[in-house]
Amino acid sequence: MAHIQHQSMRRVLRREIAGTIGLLTDEQDFTAMRRYRTFAFDDHTTYLQQVESLLRTLAAQGGHTKVALFDPEEYAEFCAENGLEPDAPSSRTRFTAELAATGPTVMYEGQPLDELVPDLVDEAVRQATWEYATTLLARIGNCASCGEDIGRASFAHASHLLSRILETAAAGELHLVCSVTAAPETLVAALRANDNAGTIHLDESEALEFTTVLALGIATRSAGGLVMRITAHDKTDRVYGWRLRGEVLDPLTAAEVFDAYCTDAESGDLVSPESGVDYCAPPDLGEGGMAGHAH
Repeated sequence: MAHIQHQSMRRVLRREIAGTIGLLTDEQDFTAMRRYRTFAFDDHTTYLQQVESLLRTLAAQGGHTKVALFDPEEYAEFCAENGLEPDAPSSRTRFTAELAATGPTVMYEGQPLDELVPDLVDEAVRQATWEYATTLLARIGNCASCGEDIGRASFAHASHLLSRILETAAAGELHLVCSVTAAPETLVAALRANDNAGTIHLDESEALEFTTVLALGIATRSAGGLVMRITAHDKTDRVYGWRLRGEVLDPLTAAEVFDAYCTDAESGDLVSPESGVDYCAPPDLGEGGMAGHAH
């Protein structure tokens, strides 16, 4: 009887343990791991099928599992830094545990892998963008004339601008995109929010990433822009935006927003405008939302 009770208690405890699976999302990464003798798979498609089956089994048992992006190069560096044998399951387990704490993850909620993988890759890009922008901000240093930390001041100003943008937006589902031209590539951050009767709900991590990218544009005087799309029930979607000029947001005209939305970003070709969308000028942010502290 005691043995049965112990088994039952272990099953209960197992349901309360959250786990993480490190996923090799593409063929190239999978091939890189095949050089390890203890890596048991030799076909990427079969591997993905087995991972998905395991995720479904764990979910059916009441488990909660996160999926992390497993990068073979980062894994090799991790093993070298920690004196681990890379050709060992225990080393892969330890690396996955590290990913669970510091890397991009997505919670498995029954979605198929062909939906989960793009979300995981997007999360990885978001985190990399934020880390890169944060590093650049920290390196800028102090203003030569006033001694103020430029990165910190720019972040504070970006936070204020974001607050004004959200405060002046109409009620509905808000989707805000910020792009900043920073060498060697353009950084893009997106923020989704919901404005319900003046109460704004948003993801704090997304807001932090968005503010950091905007702050980098302000601090480095980089070219950039912001575009807002508002979707509300029984109303036409509204799209408007601003051009970033130094520390100031210049409103785009309705024609400029229309042109931006109806031009393919890569080819420059014209694309058909969406029906049921109002391309318009943005609301007035007021002087407090426009002026910054010049350096």
